[in-house]
Amino acid sequence: MFLVPTYLANSSIHGLGVFTPVAIPAGTIVWELNPVIDWELTPAELDAMPEPFRSKVRAYSYLNVDGVYMLCGDNGKFMNHANTPNCHEDDIRTIASIDIPAHSELTCDYRAFEHAPWVHELK
Repeated sequence: MFLVPTYLANSSIHGLGVFTPVAIPAGTIVWELNPVIDWELTPAELDAMPEPFRSKVRAYSYLNVDGVYMLCGDNGKFMNHANTPNCHEDDIRTIASIDIPAHSELTCDYRAFEHAPWVHELK
């Protein structure tokens, strides 16, 4: 769940991206896993769901290094990958790596938390 204000806008990276209307100082926690908002689904749980819901979950989630699908319940599902992102991850949080100016796109490195990031076209 984002802990800073965000909005969606067209991204120069891919489709929609997550932007912030406020300046964010380096070291700020911008997102934190919240099990009430963010779903963790095993492959078996996802397979038990009906189509087309199952396909939508796969499109907007990622398979983490533990083999669990993570579906962010907020704008987190639109955060784009960058080889030099302005945010980094620890186990349950996303943290601003640098001072991020207002109206900047928030980016992360999918390779830091995704089981198979190569399924995405990483730029």
